[in-house]
Amino acid sequence: MSSENHGTVKGDTALVMSPTGSVTQGSPVSPSTSKPMPDLPDELVQAGWSKCWSKRENRPYWFNRFTNQSMWEMPVLGQHDDISDPLGLNAASAEGAGDAGVGNGQRKRHLSEEAAQGGLNSFKRPKIEIGMPVTPTTPTVPISPITPRAKQWNSTTGTEDKPGQPASALYRPTIIYWDLDIQTNAVIRERAPANHLPPHPEIELQRAQLTTKLRQHYQELCYQREGIEPPRESFNRWLLERKVLDKGPDPLLPSDCDPIISRSMFREVMNDIPIRLSRIKYKEEARKLLFKYAEAAKKMIDSRNATPDSRKVVKWNAEDTTNWLRRDHSASKEDYMDRLEHLRKQCGPHVTAVAKDSVEGICTKIYHISVEYVRRIRQAHQTLLKDCNITDPEAAEVQDRLVYCYPVRLALPSPNQPRVELHFENDIACLRYKGEIVKVNRGYFAKLVMFGAGVNEGMGLQGALPVPVFEVLNKQFGVSFECFASPLNSYFKQFCSAFPDTDGFFGSRGPFLNFSPASGSFEANPPFCEELMDAMVTHFEELLEKSSEPLSFIIFVPEWRDPLTPALNRMETSAFRRHHMSVPAFEHEYRSGSQHICKKEEMYYKAVHGTAVIFLQNDAGFTKWEPTPERIQVLLAAYQVSQRTLGSPVPSSTSSAPTMPSPASAGVSGNKDSTAAKTAPERSASLDTSPASQENSSTSSPLENTTPPSEAASL
Repeated sequence: MSSENHGTVKGDTALVMSPTGSVTQGSPVSPSTSKPMPDLPDELVQAGWSKCWSKRENRPYWFNRFTNQSMWEMPVLGQHDDISDPLGLNAASAEGAGDAGVGNGQRKRHLSEEAAQGGLNSFKRPKIEIGMPVTPTTPTVPISPITPRAKQWNSTTGTEDKPGQPASALYRPTIIYWDLDIQTNAVIRERAPANHLPPHPEIELQRAQLTTKLRQHYQELCYQREGIEPPRESFNRWLLERKVLDKGPDPLLPSDCDPIISRSMFREVMNDIPIRLSRIKYKEEARKLLFKYAEAAKKMIDSRNATPDSRKVVKWNAEDTTNWLRRDHSASKEDYMDRLEHLRKQCGPHVTAVAKDSVEGICTKIYHISVEYVRRIRQAHQTLLKDCNITDPEAAEVQDRLVYCYPVRLALPSPNQPRVELHFENDIACLRYKGEIVKVNRGYFAKLVMFGAGVNEGMGLQGALPVPVFEVLNKQFGVSFECFASPLNSYFKQFCSAFPDTDGFFGSRGPFLNFSPASGSFEANPPFCEELMDAMVTHFEELLEKSSEPLSFIIFVPEWRDPLTPALNRMETSAFRRHHMSVPAFEHEYRSGSQHICKKEEMYYKAVHGTAVIFLQNDAGFTKWEPTPERIQVLLAAYQVSQRTLGSPVPSSTSSAPTMPSPASAGVSGNKDSTAAKTAPERSASLDTSPASQENSSTSSPLENTTPPSEAASL
């Protein structure tokens, strides 16, 4: 049978996502037949079955591309097969239909798995103690941003589950990196629906294209004006730093900032002038780098409008260095590095002075182009809503009461959505819209469905803590909420992220700097951007000062001490600091920001810098979640446990310290890996919320740490 015609075996049948969320089977590629054959149920298509025609027997048969099994009769989902499943492990019984969430060999990666009851989609709320007389009225199921309540969703067929009907066979990953069963203990004041314009693939596609174009403008300006490549990740950190200040309407691109010139972009570009300094390993590399710096500084001072004194100082030091290199051939690597440091101190101020106007021009030009792009996007979005007869709704009444935090809701209804093609290639889900394709690991695509409904860097800004660390934070310190995350890299069901318009559909509470909890235990792992981390500390202290209820923040930030970053300095001297510990470099790991598309062996990477773990708590929070020595030991042990999975090398994008000028929902709060189903790759990877690397190409120089880093992806 397997040798007969089944032309659909090479790839999955193309699927089309309708505007209502249902999935329909597209026209089959092959084989062709004149006899009408009914479409297969979606769950069978998801399980790898396709209907083919046997020329020899002149009748249809069914073929499974995963197991190479052929059947004359239509297969029954969950039936026991002695060949492909001799022990019957994958058989779905009627009694176990409710446990479909943990079937197909899925293993839950959390400490409470022995006590967990129900599947990953279980919405049963355990008893929660929040230490305050409050009666939560928020629904206990994920809420769509445009609907007050959402019923349990059958994520495969796009229909509501009916009692007694077995759950469909949604793809279940063998290993998962999240736990959506943990309920929140975060309490907020009820808030009105957000005024963000509802997302639409057409607008997201336009935004992605314009953001890519803006990135290209930045690259061209750096090369034309300064002869350098843009510092790695500097464009993404510019987006983060701008969103701390931005008051404009666009969730991604800045359009209303004061000042116009970005300190983050200015520092990072200036740090690569006259040449980019890289990490040195060998003596010959240090010698070449010293020679290149001397020649580049001399050439730059000759070609710019420098003062006579500046020309004299730079030329004399450059020529003196060149003569020293020609005379002394027995110098060590340390000698070369010391000489380079001396040369930078002597020439650096003069080089900065002549390049200042040019670099400020780059920052100003990029900002004004962004303003124009925002105007275009806004105009196109409003025109689309007008064509759909969507107008501003009446202001919703909001009661002044405390409730458990709930996802962002949008005030405006969503317009009719166009069709988006969906098909699967092995373990990859591919979504296509107007020629643009977004690929997501199939397990993470299933994660997005359960919530309820690289090319541009950015992965370093979206790293996450290892799973064992999250488990300990939840069990020992009651943590149930991430302050900086995204739908793709979040561990808990409740989190803040950069883009409320899209991420709200997947459980986001919006940007953390716009989120004001009154009680709860939170984990904060911000994108490593100086301005964002500084704004984060200010927000923490304001919340702790105002609340008398138990409130706790456990913060994970890079331990940058040369120079000491303002955010780290403020937290270490804060009146709310209850405990501070450090995890040494190369002895712990982060989960990759590209976890939704990377290979399993690339899931974790070693941190090249130490991580500072700081507990900020008010008195009630300290009483309830005190960081006792025993609890701290368990937390440190979780890092040791996670080290067993280490094996992947450090990403090339990471570096050990912030060396400025360089350095994820301001209203920024998480990373922008938003919505995988969103066809805008820029919003998916450019920001995202979590530490992974302070990676400025110029930052990697072993001899320089001239200025600390800046802001982050949690818009």
